[in-house]
Amino acid sequence: MSEDRIVHASGRDVLTPSQLTRRARDLLEDGFGLIWLEGEISNLARPASGHLYFSLKDGGAQVRCAMFKPRSSYLRFRPADGMQVLARARVSLYEARGEFQLIVEHLEEAGEGALRREFERLKALLAAEGLFAAERKRALPRFPRRLAVITSATGAAVRDVLSVIARRYALVDVDVVPVPVQGREAPPAIVAALRAVALAARHDAVLLARGGGSIEDLWAFNDEAVARAIAASPLPVISAIGHETDFTIADFVADLRAPTPSAAAELLVPDMAELSRQLTQRRHRLHLLLQRRLQQRQQQLDRLHAQLQARSPGQRLQLGRSRLAALELRLRHAALQARQRRRERLAAA
Repeated sequence: MSEDRIVHASGRDVLTPSQLTRRARDLLEDGFGLIWLEGEISNLARPASGHLYFSLKDGGAQVRCAMFKPRSSYLRFRPADGMQVLARARVSLYEARGEFQLIVEHLEEAGEGALRREFERLKALLAAEGLFAAERKRALPRFPRRLAVITSATGAAVRDVLSVIARRYALVDVDVVPVPVQGREAPPAIVAALRAVALAARHDAVLLARGGGSIEDLWAFNDEAVARAIAASPLPVISAIGHETDFTIADFVADLRAPTPSAAAELLVPDMAELSRQLTQRRHRLHLLLQRRLQQRQQQLDRLHAQLQARSPGQRLQLGRSRLAALELRLRHAALQARQRRRERLAAA
């Protein structure tokens, strides 16, 4: 008879709690092996031993977990209640309490937490290489003739961009380069589109755009290959990804970041109505300036004409005659006065 079996007086096979939990543990460990499990951390405990004890839960259940030292000391992040994680673990059972549990061997952030960490890692790497440096940013053309818009052909972003451009500056030609903007196929498609536009050499600038979404939806624009393709573009690139509060690696690498696709379109093309108003103002200012210049030139001409008239031979001769007549008159008057004085002296003698 096996050691883990007891024959009761009634003739039944009877197990002790220890025997039952040991069998259950063996069945669980042999039946599952290593598994991956994703869930939310709750009831996290950090005793002085360095072990971690917590539960992983979802909307319908939870399971107790233990992560023993030194495994817990290898973690690259600090677990906390409410954090979504991905665990590699062995299914087991804690015999002393008869509790089903997982023995965790590896733990990493899942979902948005993992993406945020990867975002920060790539951001730091590219910043260290100088891809975000202000001195490498190029100015957008003031009056573009042809634009390339790399975006989804069916999304709201392309409709917003085309509507704004048609309203503001219908003189520009717009080539929509359709690409998937989320999912695994998106990054290589965006890279290929950027390279194709560069090779075409017929555009003045590139707009990279998509509508809003979660960090998972926008993740194609946090791809390293996409970031490097933007940096390598010979054309100025403006990035308009998601909503105003969304930031991606593409925004940091691009020559200009716009808060929305519509705002990007406004930054890319001038406003014809505003240009018309400015032209009217400048035409009026030019008219006033020309009038003022003409008046100044007329005054200068009048002065020169007067000077010319004053220096003409006829005018100078007339002036000489006038002076001569005045001198002759003064001489006659002086002679009369002299004769009068002689007569007075003779009469007195």
